[in-house]
Formats: sequence, C-alpha cells, structure tokens
Amino acid sequence: MSLLEVSGLHVWFDPPSAAEVHAVQGVSFALDAGERFGLVGESGCGKTTTILALMGLLPPNASAAGEVLLDGQNILAGGEESVQAYRWKDIAMVFQGAMNALNPVKKIGWQIAEPMAYHGVAQGAAARQRAGELLEMVGIPAAAGERYPHEFSGGMRQRAAIAMALACEPKILLADEPTTALDVMVQAQILELLTRLLFAATPDLYGHDAVISIPGAPPRLDVAGAGCPFRPRCDVPLPRCVDEHPELRLVEPAHLAACHRNELVGAS
Repeated sequence: MSLLEVSGLHVWFDPPSAAEVHAVQGVSFALDAGERFGLVGESGCGKTTTILALMGLLPPNASAAGEVLLDGQNILAGGEESVQAYRWKDIAMVFQGAMNALNPVKKIGWQIAEPMAYHGVAQGAAARQRAGELLEMVGIPAAAGERYPHEFSGGMRQRAAIAMALACEPKILLADEPTTALDVMVQAQILELLTRLLFAATPDLYGHDAVISIPGAPPRLDVAGAGCPFRPRCDVPLPRCVDEHPELRLVEPAHLAACHRNELVGAS
C-alpha cells in the first residue's frame, strides 16, 4: 500500500452566474514514503486545484469526488471534520503566495506554533521553542518569530511558510510553485532548502537546441466538448480525436497517458 493514493479525483466549481466548471478530471497517482512526485502542467490546467483538494481547502462553491487515501484512510470521506485530523499533521502544504497564506495580524512564531498546539504535538513554551528552531532551520533568527508577516521580505515569508508546513513533521509535504513570486537568488535558496530536483527541461543557455513550446491555451472549462480536449493543439491528431475522449491507459510502468495513439503504439 502506498503512503498516498489518489484515485479518480474530480473537482467541479459552481459559479453563481456561469455554467458548471469541471476543473479536475479523473486524476490518479500514488506516492510511496520517501518519494518525490512532480505534478507538471501549464497555467490553468488544474495543478493548484488538485493540491487544494488533497488538503480539503477548496472554496465553498467547489465539490470533489474520488478517493484520497493516506495510509489507507480516505481523508476526504467525512468532509471538513475528517480532513482536519490530517491537515498539517500528516499532510502539509507550502502555498504559492506566502503573503496570502500567512495571517497578517498574527506573529510569525504564533502561526508556526499553532498547528503543533492544535494537533497536540507541542504546547505553550515547548511549541514556541520549536517554532524558533524551525525558523533557524530555514535561515531566520528565532527572535524574528515576534514579528508580523508584513515585516518580512518575500523570501523570508516563504521560508516561514516552509517552517510552518514542517512544524508537525508531516508525512507528506505539498509545494505549490513555492518560488513563483521570488527573485532568482531567493528561488535558488528555497529550492536548495527543499532539496527538490529540477526537470532537465530547462533551457540550455550554451546549447543550440531551441526550446519547444505548445501553442495555444488550455480549453475553456465552462464549455463542454466531445473528443480529446488537447486535439486543437495537437500536431498529430487522429480522426477519432474529434468525437472520442481518450481513456487514461498505462504506457509503461509509472507512465500513464490519455491519448488514442497509445493504442497504436501498443498494437505495433
């Protein structure tokens, strides 16, 4: 059994003055203890929505279906009451924008200590001491815990958000583009702090290979359509792609794809 198993995750939004939006469609993956898992895609394809669903942090106008199993327990089955027992304790998150993730009227140290107190990991002076240790671990003096988020730079806020996510020593740490709004020097520091491996798909400044991008943009989610949603942007579409939605199939171990050409490859 994997540490985390996500099976058939769907997320819908019900805007007050628009058609229902199906933002996440049938996402499935598994994560074993000690593994790193990268969820890659362009803006608007549902990465953040997927991660928020795992944390039970979707907005009120959103609905989720599917299973999120943590150590075999479906943490979303009982709604907010169910996921609260796991959030920050077993599964924690570093948000894309730390300023929006931190409470502007609470001191940094208090915010790091709060999840420890809530889950019974540490209380009172012990929680405050541990908060200081976590700040120092991410390169911030422990005394800075007495300051408010607006008194931190962008890089310091992001470091504090990492410290808060690590407070209860979760089994799973989700990081939602934690370096997007930071300058390049701070980005390098944050990536080193998280010990993340970068994809080799970064442009080579000294090579001669052009960076290949996919033209166009993701389809509108509020307009239902038949066939493969990627067809208008695909350079090798098949006739059946117009009206047949491809199923997610195993291409090779640990590699699944929803493409009609998978069947052609499998048959050859």
